[in-house]
Amino acid sequence: MPFYHKLGKIPPKRHTQFRKPDGSLYAEQLFGTIGFDGMYSNSYHEQRPTQVREIKNQYSVAPKISKPNNLKSYRFRGFQVPQEDDYLKSRKAVLTNSDCTIILAAPKKSQEDYFYKNTDADELIFIHKGAGTLRTHLGNLDFKYGDYLLVPRGVIYKMQFNDEDNRLFIVESRRPIYTPKRYRNWFGQLLEHSPFCERDIRKPETLETYNENGDFLMKIKKQDEIIEMVYASHPFDVVGYDGYNYPYAFSIHDFEPITGRIHQPPPVHQTFETDAFVVCSFVPRLYDYHPLSIPAPYNHSNIDSDEVLYYVDGDFMSRNDVDAGHISLHPAGIPHGPHPGSVERSIGKTKTDELAVMVDTFKPLMVTEEAMKIADESYHQSWLDDEK
Repeated sequence: MPFYHKLGKIPPKRHTQFRKPDGSLYAEQLFGTIGFDGMYSNSYHEQRPTQVREIKNQYSVAPKISKPNNLKSYRFRGFQVPQEDDYLKSRKAVLTNSDCTIILAAPKKSQEDYFYKNTDADELIFIHKGAGTLRTHLGNLDFKYGDYLLVPRGVIYKMQFNDEDNRLFIVESRRPIYTPKRYRNWFGQLLEHSPFCERDIRKPETLETYNENGDFLMKIKKQDEIIEMVYASHPFDVVGYDGYNYPYAFSIHDFEPITGRIHQPPPVHQTFETDAFVVCSFVPRLYDYHPLSIPAPYNHSNIDSDEVLYYVDGDFMSRNDVDAGHISLHPAGIPHGPHPGSVERSIGKTKTDELAVMVDTFKPLMVTEEAMKIADESYHQSWLDDEK
C-alpha cells in the first residue's frame, strides 16, 4: 500500500504495554512482509494469535496442467465455469506459472463454517458479478460489480455474498502487488498524471472484534495445499492496528483513462504491478483524435510476455464474437492483433464502452485441465480472412 492507515485502538508507542480495562495485556502482532524489510502493520489482539488446538486434513489444490508448453492462442468461455456452493471449491485455476495463477470462481454461498488464509500469494479479486462484504481480521470492505479487492498474503478472511449470482476473476501472485511505480513520487504518493489517486482507494473502516474461545476452523493455503487448522480463539479479535499492510478496494470505474491523438500502448492502462506481471484496466474512453487515426490496436508481437484479457462488459471493438466472461490468451512468441474487419470498422469511431482486465506475465503460462473444459479450440484460426 502506498500510504499509512490506522483503525481501532492502539497505544501511543509500539512494542509497549497496552492494557485492557481489566488490566491484562492485549497481544501485539507484527504483520509484515519480505522479512522485516517490506510493508507491515502492528495489530493488537484480545487473545494470543498463536493458539492452534488441532491440525486436521491436508490436501492438494495445485492446478492440474494440460499444456505445459503452449504456443496456441485460446479463447476460454469463463461463464461456463459451473457454480459451486463452497467458495474455495468454486475457485478453478485456468492459467498458471511459477509467479501467478489466474482463477475463475462462481461461488453461491458465503463462507460460514471456516476462515481462509493464503500464505502463498497476494490475491487480487475482481468482482464481475455480485456484491457483499470482504470480512478480514484487519477490517471489512463492502464490494460490488467492478471492484478490485487486494488481499495481501496472510490476511485471514471470509467472503460474504448478498446472493448466489457471483462471478470472480482472481489473480494469485507469489510476488507482492503494488501500484505502478511510475505513478508514484519518491515519497510514495500517487502523482498528478496517475489515472487514479489515494482518495479512490477504499480502506477498511469497520473492525469485527470478538473475544471468544472455541473451535475455529482455518483453511490455510501453503505450497498449493490446503491445511486445516483448528484455532482455540476467534481469528477476528483485533481491537486496532496501524501501518501499510492491509486489504483495500479499488473500483475499475474509478480508473481515469489516458488517451492521445494516436493509439496508445497497453501500459497506459496499467493499474497494478509486480516484478513478474502487470494488471491493466481497459475502461470506457474517447478514441484517438488525429484526423487519420486508426482506433483499433495495431498488430504486435508478444516476444517476452503472455497476454491474458478478461472481457467484462461493453463492445470489444478489436475482437469478433467476444462476450462478457470470455478470456483470450495470446502467448509469447507469436504476433496477434485485431480480427479481420476490425481495423476498417474502427475508423471514424469516437469512443468505446469496453470494460476489460488484462494480465501480462513475463513467464509463459501453462494451460490447465479446467481451462481446456471451457476452451475454444478454433480461436487461433479467427484471424484468417475467411473468418470475417
